[in-house]
Amino acid sequence: MLTITQALRDQIVAHARADHPDEACGVIAGPAGSGRPERFVPMLNAARSPTFYEFDSGDLLKLYRELDDRDEELVVIYHSHTATPAYPSRTDVSYAGEPGAHYVLVSTAECGNEEGPVEFRSFRIVDGEITEEEVRLVEAY
Repeated sequence: MLTITQALRDQIVAHARADHPDEACGVIAGPAGSGRPERFVPMLNAARSPTFYEFDSGDLLKLYRELDDRDEELVVIYHSHTATPAYPSRTDVSYAGEPGAHYVLVSTAECGNEEGPVEFRSFRIVDGEITEEEVRLVEAY
């Protein structure tokens, strides 16, 4: 199960809407070993594509150095789907290289940049195996 604050969920959704029609992407870091998502880190989709996301290699290197310096780990890796449901594609599965992370997908297919319903789902992806998990929203930890 992914336990996440309403505020972090809202930030992910806002980022997905802002970047629509391109896919948005980013991470939420947390204290190493805690499994608790705390620090929202929006990233630039270097692919600038409505059907694919890619972290900029320089931004990713900077992120991993920051995580080391702050004794943090990747807890959530998120991205949006702009025209399809919030479910991992074959490409998403092939790029899922963090077995301990929650992979959050947000679909903006119905609302685009506007207010309106979005699909917000979380998955574990380990060795190509996709497992959906419950998302529990909390006000604070």
